[in-house]
Amino acid sequence: MNIMTIIQTRTGSTRLPGKVLLPLGGKPLFVRMVERVKQTSLAGNIVVATTRDAEDDIIEQFCLREAIKCFRGHPVDLLDRHFQAAITFGADAVVKIPSDCPLIDVGVIDQVLGFFIEHPGEFDYVSNLHPATYPDGNDVEVFTTDTLKTAWLHARKGFEREHTTPYMWENPERFKIGNVPWETGLDYSMSHRWVLDYMEDYQVIRTVYDTLSDNTRCFGIAEILGFLEKNPAIRKLNEKYTGVNWYRNHLSDLRTIKPEHTRFRGAA
Repeated sequence: MNIMTIIQTRTGSTRLPGKVLLPLGGKPLFVRMVERVKQTSLAGNIVVATTRDAEDDIIEQFCLREAIKCFRGHPVDLLDRHFQAAITFGADAVVKIPSDCPLIDVGVIDQVLGFFIEHPGEFDYVSNLHPATYPDGNDVEVFTTDTLKTAWLHARKGFEREHTTPYMWENPERFKIGNVPWETGLDYSMSHRWVLDYMEDYQVIRTVYDTLSDNTRCFGIAEILGFLEKNPAIRKLNEKYTGVNWYRNHLSDLRTIKPEHTRFRGAA
């Protein structure tokens, strides 16, 4: 199976413009994230998928400098960008990882992808998000290219195109859906936030990275939790945004998402 991991990346974030270029250990944040994903065992062909907009020329330039494969596609239709990238690289299955999760645990990527691989033909879409249990910022979704094509052909709503996968997990009667929960049995999805949308998020991520990164191993969830337990003031920096996600803007349209899956507190 030709597996392709797509890290969707752009500079035009509305909440924190240029966030993927913020420095992390002396390199752009998205480059550090690619470095982490490359440490997985199963991710296959790793590609940064950015936009055709001129402002994202810098993304392509950094990719060339760092020997990272880069695809450029539709600025706002992420579903189309992922599909075109998959076709271009001849992928049988696609792993979707957002570029604002630079502390993602590479073991989690392999765990979700491994579940998909170990059950050939049993699932069209597998994630660790429906329902979510891992700390926010460990988002992994994997789906067949045929499933991606079906969504590409039939998704009509704006948020389905913008967020790539809602048409898949919102139609369980059409697709075979799988989910990989956190093996601890805990649910930290609404209480621990390691995703980058606000400057407070960056302060947390940068502090964790600078403290735990030693260039010899890829620290994971256990190390991050241990650090934050010893340094509660760091965790509090972005505490007001825990549980805040894009679902809050589409609750009336989403069938499988409930109000308890998102929060409005601190939303900008």
